[in-house]
Amino acid sequence: MARSPVTSAFGRYWTAEAVSGFGTYVTLLALQTLVIVQLHGSALDVGWLNAARWLPWLMFGLVVGVLMDRLRRRPVLVLAHVTQAVALAFIPICWAVGLLTMPVLLLLVLLWGGGSLVNASASMAFLPRLVTRDRLQLAHARLDGADAVAQNAGPAVGGALATVIGAPATVLVALCTHVLAAATTASIRIDEPVPSVPSRRAFGREISEGLRWIYRSRELRPVAVGTHVWFAGQAVLGTALATWALDQLQLMPFQFGLAVSGAGLGAVVGAVLSTAVGRRIGAGRAVIGAHVVSVVGVILMVTAVVGTGWASWVLLALGQGAHGFAMGLSTSHEMSYRQAMTPDALQGRTNTTLRSFNRAVVVVVAPLGGLLAVGAGLATALIVAAALFVGAALLLALSPFRRVRSVG
Repeated sequence: MARSPVTSAFGRYWTAEAVSGFGTYVTLLALQTLVIVQLHGSALDVGWLNAARWLPWLMFGLVVGVLMDRLRRRPVLVLAHVTQAVALAFIPICWAVGLLTMPVLLLLVLLWGGGSLVNASASMAFLPRLVTRDRLQLAHARLDGADAVAQNAGPAVGGALATVIGAPATVLVALCTHVLAAATTASIRIDEPVPSVPSRRAFGREISEGLRWIYRSRELRPVAVGTHVWFAGQAVLGTALATWALDQLQLMPFQFGLAVSGAGLGAVVGAVLSTAVGRRIGAGRAVIGAHVVSVVGVILMVTAVVGTGWASWVLLALGQGAHGFAMGLSTSHEMSYRQAMTPDALQGRTNTTLRSFNRAVVVVVAPLGGLLAVGAGLATALIVAAALFVGAALLLALSPFRRVRSVG
């Protein structure tokens, strides 16, 4: 039987991640509703919103990855949570005084995304210092389970609050979660040494070292490229979904939030089953199969147009549930495989380089997805998203990753 990854330090880390994850899902639902309902935006505006969120990864991701290998990661996490809270605080303030426009919102989301970049980079580099490598997959499965619960509850709570008190005020809930996460992370007791990296070493050389480690590696390169393609599909889906639900299907924000919560419920099931499925069919095949399930999920979302009201909602929620199940099933295997293959001295650069490239894909593809939705139709955009998920599955199926059995 696999040993539990839980220690006091990991428990506090898990709590902070769960709380901030809940706040993030509340924020995302509130921001999309704010753009479409309060600011009367389109799918293209949602695309710009998503691009602004991830733009810091494109601009600074590789540099932040190097810094994470030079710094103690716990205090960086605390600072990142505080930065995100401050950025979110200005959204309801600007709305209250009549200054919230799309450019102002994009600027604040850009700052929030910058905090998210530092947060995620430090978080993933911090985890291998809290658990041993043979328990990384179990640790990720527990984190994925918490994220899945947050993904289930966050949109539902966000949708309900946006309906009752409005999207701008709903952002205040997320602000509080980042404050709580900062306090919880600060309470973690761990002897975290400063990494022994020469302070005068050239950033460019360290960035190149991280890039070579990923894209010249027979083990990591297929996973990296497959993930980039998956994120392209997710960018198109994320850009079209809110407009599809609120405008095309004529759902209320509360109904939209509940439908998105279906992804969270599916992710809970996927995360719970991920370890068992990986043992039975292998980690590689589990990830490939998960991408195929995402294709089925998007097809269900497209068919929601044949119904009206709650009938449309059921199909949309089922599609979200299937896609969420796929994410819950695959994430822990991909993350633990990548971390198990990477030495501690390269953890920050490896995690942040891959995430930066993934988010760079979103920055480029999200506005293009918005243009596609406006020009060719929302249904066409969703079908393109499904095709990209097929591409991600094929890339992994044709690589050595399909033969990976376990991580440890």
